[in-house]
Amino acid sequence: MKGSKTKKLMTGVLSTVVATSLTGCGQQSLPPEPDDENCDEWEWEADEGVYECEDHDSNFYGHYFYAGKYYKSKSKLLGSSAYKKYRSSKGFKGGFGSGSKGGFGG
Repeated sequence: MKGSKTKKLMTGVLSTVVATSLTGCGQQSLPPEPDDENCDEWEWEADEGVYECEDHDSNFYGHYFYAGKYYKSKSKLLGSSAYKKYRSSKGFKGGFGSGSKGGFGG
């Protein structure tokens, strides 16, 4: 009987820790979507920590956007000296999962 109570207690504690950890991840604040006349719909690319234009009517559809510039491909973005500085800074908002539209789960 004693082992059963301990098991239930540990399961409850573990469930609380996991739920708290998952909730904490979802509270990561994202930068505001870009306000650029060339694109009206954005998707947050979490691994890169930048937005990607998802506006099918835009000439920049599928382009990454960072520091007021569009990058046609991921390799162009990664090659940018401004992006490299951002990626190595404390302000880098990327590296925490796959892309999600308008934020987590949106």
